[in-house]
Amino acid sequence: MLMRTDPFREMDRIVQQLSGTSGTWSKPSVMPMDAYREGDEYVIAFDLPGVNTEALDIDVERNMLTVKAERRPVAKADSVKVELSERPLGVFSRQVVLADTLDTERIEADYDAGVLTLRIQIAERAKPRKVSISSGSGRKQISG
Repeated sequence: MLMRTDPFREMDRIVQQLSGTSGTWSKPSVMPMDAYREGDEYVIAFDLPGVNTEALDIDVERNMLTVKAERRPVAKADSVKVELSERPLGVFSRQVVLADTLDTERIEADYDAGVLTLRIQIAERAKPRKVSISSGSGRKQISG
């Protein structure tokens, strides 16, 4: 149903994690995701804890789904001394090529508990259908 567009993204994510660098708009960090089929829907879930919904951007152009997010540092008073800061900040992005069997006109997005969940309907033309056979004439009809 989908295809990864960059096989080296996981390696980039590990390097960024080890080096402590944050994603930028020109070179965003990768965001972890799960994808699965649930009935007549295809579900893609992205982990984005600490990201405000205003900082999320979802775009579909043809069959290319692009999700971008930005996690900004929390404003702290001058008297606050940070002892440890491990949560990644910066820009995160993920592009996914969607199959033609998905209806990109009907995508639902929900953001709850730091997880962005996209539900994409399976296109009617991709659903299985029966072919009925009429006797005598040799004509076949497809029924939905």
